[in-house]
Amino acid sequence: MKSKWTIPAVIIGAILLIGLIIGGMYNSLVSGRESVRTAFSNVQTQYQRRADLIPNLVSTVKGSANFEQTTLQQVIDARAKATGITVNADNPQQVKDFIAAQQGVTSSLGRLIAVAENYPDLKASAAYRDLMTQLEGTENRIQVARSDYNQAAQPYNTKIQSFPTNLFAGMFGFTRMEPFAADAGAGSVPKVDFGTGGVAP
Repeated sequence: MKSKWTIPAVIIGAILLIGLIIGGMYNSLVSGRESVRTAFSNVQTQYQRRADLIPNLVSTVKGSANFEQTTLQQVIDARAKATGITVNADNPQQVKDFIAAQQGVTSSLGRLIAVAENYPDLKASAAYRDLMTQLEGTENRIQVARSDYNQAAQPYNTKIQSFPTNLFAGMFGFTRMEPFAADAGAGSVPKVDFGTGGVAP
């Protein structure tokens, strides 16, 4: 004669098993999201490092006689817009706005460097050379941070869209993390070649 507890025990066991599976998926999502958040924070840190260099760059360029004020103002405005944005890595639209603003800074810096080619005294100054070296190093750090972020976001985004995790991801508030576009030049400023007087792509 079968025990009357057999069926309830099976049901309880199944519920516990499902609970463990869901708990495992939840913990995995939390871990993935935190990795993406940390990586995005590192991206922000490097962009802030670039923003902190710009006032010194502007001050140095202003010291060059008759430097084009429009180009200089574009850099100032782009920096103000980029640093004024509040961004949450979990909010795709905010991340898109952040990326667009940073690309605006990149473009304006590129134009400033190109215009600076017409000012030999500026290019020859130690202060300008030092700032260009720091800026180039910062751009390299930005590229690494962006790559690390994308590498963290890609498996996380795949996970929340894959069965069976996708059945619970939205329920628990896990959403897609916006990646940086795979554009090798999106985060790099043209490099000044002091030897030839040209601007490298």
